[in-house]
Amino acid sequence: MTVTAQPDGIKAPETDLTEAWIVEPVGPLVGDVSVKGSKNAVTKHLVAALLGDTPSTISNCPAVGDVDITVQMLEALGCVVERNNGETVVDSRSLTSSRVPLTFSGMNRIPILMLGPLLHRVGEAFVPLVGGDDIGARPLDFHVDALRKMGAELELTADGLEAKAGRLKGAHIELPYPSVGATETVLMTAAIADGRTVLDGGALEPEVIELALFLQRMGAHIEMRPNRRYVIDGVDRLSGASLRLQGDRIEAFSYLVAGLITGGQVTVHGLSQDRLVTAISTLSRMGATFEITDTSVSAQADHLKAAAVETDTHPGFMTDWQSPMVALFTQCDGLSVMYETVYENRFTYVPALKKMGAQIESYNTPLGSIKGRFVGSSTACSVVVRGRTPLHGADVVVPDIRGGFAYVLAAAAAEGRTTITNTHHLDRGYNTPIANFRGLGLNIERAMVPKNPT
Repeated sequence: MTVTAQPDGIKAPETDLTEAWIVEPVGPLVGDVSVKGSKNAVTKHLVAALLGDTPSTISNCPAVGDVDITVQMLEALGCVVERNNGETVVDSRSLTSSRVPLTFSGMNRIPILMLGPLLHRVGEAFVPLVGGDDIGARPLDFHVDALRKMGAELELTADGLEAKAGRLKGAHIELPYPSVGATETVLMTAAIADGRTVLDGGALEPEVIELALFLQRMGAHIEMRPNRRYVIDGVDRLSGASLRLQGDRIEAFSYLVAGLITGGQVTVHGLSQDRLVTAISTLSRMGATFEITDTSVSAQADHLKAAAVETDTHPGFMTDWQSPMVALFTQCDGLSVMYETVYENRFTYVPALKKMGAQIESYNTPLGSIKGRFVGSSTACSVVVRGRTPLHGADVVVPDIRGGFAYVLAAAAAEGRTTITNTHHLDRGYNTPIANFRGLGLNIERAMVPKNPT
């Protein structure tokens, strides 16, 4: 394949070429990576700033595409947003619209979270249909049912959700599944609703707790009780607040795997051990050893054993850690099993790994202890991976953020060149990934390649 080198981060004009990442393996990856704030947290904090009657400041923000998209949505609503060196200030006092433009349809999942804050501010709102990675259904039902219980009137149209409300009121809301997004919707909406909201079955992911703490700093009355219960007593107003985001646990785990899959050692900085506790225990059982400080985690291993892992809500093994782990399984001794219980279409990256030489069998049978949520689905919920298997370079197309990162990990452990296209997903989800991998010694560059290579 003919490639044309491009400087890192510079996009080419519209042509018959497309941007790709070219990976040439160099052996063990060794070094340090500093992770910025979580992609899955920063965008929610930006939305929460809509509730404040003074500006809010979020620092340690990552340079990822989802932040750019969310900022553009806020600016389209009339907010003033200033960004400088990882710090983002949102002033929503200049809000002029409650309608998120249709141009943001399908870009990410953030618009649905804006409904509650916009209803509080204006009394009506429109948000386009949600998007994000194609990893399975992301039903709006949990969000819609919660908002309706709090007094909102909602109508799903071909373009999105139309909503209106008078003063929203507290309610008893029970989620059928501990959805992260629905929990965040309830927390933000209940914060300045009339009366008390009791949320049962809420999510407990660190990013959700981080949002709850940010709302508390803004003046919200939020209590966490046993058994996934949140109790929120609505207040009349919230003020802006400042918060420094905790490090991204998905990135941290993924770079630890980059060291392990290549026989090297990577140290991640910028997050505390508790964010990785389940990942550390899982990798330890497989034979990895760790050096842990208050702000860093380092992993290495001579040989890794096979493992059986099943994803789950926090504090279980995170679904976003699943694809890097499956890539790592290819370099472990024996048969490993991954059972996905959170999303029903999370293994779309597997065919490309097989193209690179991985020996993976897919099953729509739950190979784990958790009750299967997707029994009868036509897509696989479990895979069995045979290791240790030699991998070789190939031309692969990124299906989603996390699957795409698994390709880079596999490419780093393979023989020969790998060309990865559709990489905008990776730029949307990871902070300066090219620079980080180069810092670990990987030969990786951006290039322009034919859109339809032969």
